Amino acid sequence: MKLLKSNILNKTSINIVWFKRDLRFTDHEPLYYAQQQELPLLLVYFFEPSVMSYDDSDVRHWRFVYESLQEMQSKLANINSKIYIFHNEARLVFEELTKHFSIQTIFSHEEIGNKVTYSRDIDIQLFCKANMIQWKEFQMNGVIRRIKSRHMWEERWEKRMTESPKIVNEDGWNILKLDANIYNSLKGEKLSSAITTRNKNFQQGGEYWAWRYMDGFLKERYVNYSKHISKPSLSRKGCSRLSPYLTYGNISMRMVYQFTRQHYNNAENKKALSNFISRLHWHCHFMQKFEDECRMEFENVNRAYDRLIKPKNEFFINAWQEGKTGVPIVDACMRCVVASGYINFRMRAMVVSFFVFNLWQDWRELHFLARQFLDYEPGIHYPQLQMQSGVTGINTIRIYNPIKNSEEHDAEGIFIKQWLPELKNIPANLIHEPWKLSSMEQQLYNCEIGKDYPSPIVDIESTRKHASDIVWSYRKNNAVKEEGNRIINKHVSNPKSQ
Repeated sequence: MKLLKSNILNKTSINIVWFKRDLRFTDHEPLYYAQQQELPLLLVYFFEPSVMSYDDSDVRHWRFVYESLQEMQSKLANINSKIYIFHNEARLVFEELTKHFSIQTIFSHEEIGNKVTYSRDIDIQLFCKANMIQWKEFQMNGVIRRIKSRHMWEERWEKRMTESPKIVNEDGWNILKLDANIYNSLKGEKLSSAITTRNKNFQQGGEYWAWRYMDGFLKERYVNYSKHISKPSLSRKGCSRLSPYLTYGNISMRMVYQFTRQHYNNAENKKALSNFISRLHWHCHFMQKFEDECRMEFENVNRAYDRLIKPKNEFFINAWQEGKTGVPIVDACMRCVVASGYINFRMRAMVVSFFVFNLWQDWRELHFLARQFLDYEPGIHYPQLQMQSGVTGINTIRIYNPIKNSEEHDAEGIFIKQWLPELKNIPANLIHEPWKLSSMEQQLYNCEIGKDYPSPIVDIESTRKHASDIVWSYRKNNAVKEEGNRIINKHVSNPKSQ
């Protein structure tokens, strides 16, 4: 390999490709453009302790990342190359690398992340400027950084999604081999076995699995997409299940969109695919909102709701987290997401609604859900939490009735019985409200309420009315309305349509 020497201290000039939430080779713009340079490429990924210890982080996320990287490594092994993986802070590693190399350009995707990754990126920008390193960041999905207006955003999204994908030249690698001594001094501690050991309860990370789920969905599973999307059991097959692969970039939004459009004309159920495509738009829409106003990770997007104070109740929070609220569909969903990292959108909205309305807890106490969702995406998570919590001042206030949802979407109690085995003997017509069982029925079905399964920790109807009265009274407040107008003008493509 020919190495170009810089004029500064005779260091080898290199470029770096920094993999972040884009763990793939197909349609990877930073890698595509980096390959077109003469300089050798150093491929890097950082398991950053500061990010891994943040409130929204869980081992399930990093296991998925590790699995994705291992698949990429297996492909690079064929050309005797690899991605250098560091269990260390990015800034520290970059600083040390400048002692050995003249880094010309760092190529990466933009990251629509949380506060800690945002602060990290600002720090890296300062580092690059101080060391005369060019940092080329490329647009992630359909999210546009530093956008001044949402006017024409949908058209720009469509243009982005229909552009030709950036296909990496698999014969054009010019990958740098890092000296073993340098790498060993920087790579950091070994990752925990919880990260490096496969857990079959969760979807497996990697580009191969992203395309396998995509192929299976578009060839067969999509036909029930609209029909099963709200069903807690059936949605596990009826939905695409691509969300974690989009979160960690095992597949690009552009490839998902184009591959779906290719299947549309011959689709047996075009309406189902149209509904799926619309949700690809919504995926980027919420991320764009977060990119434009990232304070919503911590603050009510509608500032007028800052006066709404909800006392923290540790007993309620723990019961909800452990799936012991006494409301079967809520408890089944919570136990399911803890064990598998997945519940569908409607069930997510329902458990959030129960938390913020029936339990009257603040949405900012919901980092727990971020840790449970395998597909946790900050840009979707926080805008959705605020919308479901009724603190935007512009969205319809939805207080979900868990009993109604249970009866409609798990009528036979299949999902409930799977995750609440203590209720397995209760007939379907009684399982949605087991607290109504008579003493004789409890003995007959071998389930004593208050012992084998808890009584409801709150009264569903009275807590719903209490919450409804308060949030609707806020909605009439002039300050809420004024803030609502600001939000519409900032985040809506066509404010007049609202």
